[in-house]
Amino acid sequence: MGWRRFLSSAWFQLILAFVVFGLILAFVAKPYAVPSGSMENTLQPGDDVLVYRLAYLGTVPHTGDVVVFDADSTWGAQPAENPLKAALRWIGEVTGFGPTGTHTLVKRVIAGPGQTVACCSAKGQVVVDGHPLDEPYVSNNLPFEPGTLDCSSRPRSTRCFGPVTVPKNSYLVLGDNRGNSSDSAFGCRGAPVGDTACFRWAKSDEIVGKVVAIIWPFSRWRAI
Repeated sequence: MGWRRFLSSAWFQLILAFVVFGLILAFVAKPYAVPSGSMENTLQPGDDVLVYRLAYLGTVPHTGDVVVFDADSTWGAQPAENPLKAALRWIGEVTGFGPTGTHTLVKRVIAGPGQTVACCSAKGQVVVDGHPLDEPYVSNNLPFEPGTLDCSSRPRSTRCFGPVTVPKNSYLVLGDNRGNSSDSAFGCRGAPVGDTACFRWAKSDEIVGKVVAIIWPFSRWRAI
């Protein structure tokens, strides 16, 4: 009788709700705060986005997807953590509640493993496997003027990079705010042709999931 009473109690229902919600956050979908302006105007600093963790179960990210990933040391120094924050992150990793990574970024996928990427086409577009991309989401692009400041001029446009073939289990990701984004090509813009050591990658096993919507502030709610 005691167990039956407990299972029908409000306390049990509350605990069950927290457990179910934690499992959803840990394995299905979770909100993340956008940390910087590198994805403007698509995402604004302070936006809360919903990340679908199962988006790539049985499939892979595609060109144009906006993803959240845990950045490794090639993306810069990992933020220092005090013991309390480290404990909260551990709880977040185990339960789904709270933060789960020390250095989590959001960028747009441009190309995946085995694809060759370069910038720029004669019109200043990013080129993937020989095909220029149509990117209406790009804002604040780096300067490019065909015949005056391009990839053949001296100096070259800082928009130019590559060509580079994306390594296995890796993705080349860029920010929509190209002129203010520390992304995969950040260290390579304007670098000599053939220099590929300057690239950094979002690794397959570091991708948390796909951004599917802005959920806060309410005035900016929309699907991505």
